[in-house]
Amino acid sequence: MLTQDRNTKQMATADRLILPIAANTVIYQGGLVAINAAGEAVPAAATAGLKVAGRAEAHVDNRYSGAGENSIAVGRGIFLYKNSTANPVTAAQLLEDCFIEDDETVRVSTAGTNIRAGKVISLDAKGVWVEIR
Repeated sequence: MLTQDRNTKQMATADRLILPIAANTVIYQGGLVAINAAGEAVPAAATAGLKVAGRAEAHVDNRYSGAGENSIAVGRGIFLYKNSTANPVTAAQLLEDCFIEDDETVRVSTAGTNIRAGKVISLDAKGVWVEIR
């Protein structure tokens, strides 16, 4: 129990993570970023074991560095991504989960590997608005 003021540390913002990047990896600004089993940032893909972290806030080239030698800021919030042409998100998925096709495209659930991208907030002609938290 406190008996005096306490300087309680806070992360820079709950809407931004700073993550170490996997070795031999390039992450493009604006792309979907996932975390692998080692806790390192990689471009999001429909690969078992990945967890989506958010949107890349910068372009980082870690091809010539070891795992964790560079880091990337990853934003969390509502972002616009491409809709899959093969397995498109429709109005039926509003407020439901959508899944990763690649680091710029989301889709509905399929029989293959389903890595959750986030919640579908809206659809328009430009793509799918996805909430990543």
